[in-house]
Amino acid sequence: MRRLLVAGNWKMNASSSMAEALLSDILTADIQSCDVAVFPPFPYLAAAGVRLSNAAVQLGAQNCATADSGAYTGEVSVAMLQDVGCQLVLVGHSERRALFHETDAVVLAKTEKILAQDMTAVVCVGETLEQRQSGNAELIVKQQLSALLHQLKEAQWSQVVIAYEPVWAIGTGETATPEQAQQMHAFIRSLLAGVSQKVADETRVLYGGSVKAANAAELFAQPDIDGGLVGGASLTAEEFLGICRSIG
Repeated sequence: MRRLLVAGNWKMNASSSMAEALLSDILTADIQSCDVAVFPPFPYLAAAGVRLSNAAVQLGAQNCATADSGAYTGEVSVAMLQDVGCQLVLVGHSERRALFHETDAVVLAKTEKILAQDMTAVVCVGETLEQRQSGNAELIVKQQLSALLHQLKEAQWSQVVIAYEPVWAIGTGETATPEQAQQMHAFIRSLLAGVSQKVADETRVLYGGSVKAANAAELFAQPDIDGGLVGGASLTAEEFLGICRSIG
């Protein structure tokens, strides 16, 4: 059985006091029904790492460099993230792809750096509204995953989580119907089966895109949806914990 994961991507939000308050509320809740992870902005990772050092809640970073060290002003390496307590790193988020022009090759390079450090890569994929309306949603997602499917060894997939985030549902209030989300998650799992049935059975595939407490239970009840990558709703402890508690 795949254990569900609820991960909060704070994006470029929060402050020191807000981060402390959010983490305190999440830790006090002591969620047992699923795995929980948070992805604060870079400035708050070190303090969060201390706060979560003996906790069940996992710490993740929102991005990483493709280099290990050197003259890369403004970049942060995977080893640095691990040094402050991170266990997971997001790669390929649609905002990174669209705003910072990250290609599938860059996503693969970052994923390989994360796996080499024995950390978990949360790899994001998803289509735009135009791509969905033109009937190309599955083609786009397959293309985004293609390099990983061909380059990663079977054993490495134990350190990979896929997050399907339809771009048209991120921060818009729009959410894919449970049926739409399940259809794409099942398609992604069929691609993973091309690596091996074990990889298909064991790799967690999260849904992201305006997930909230009100719709989480119905989404997470789908057989191929293994939790959520939560954006705006992760900035409010009550809403984020409501999503976690929606898992029966």
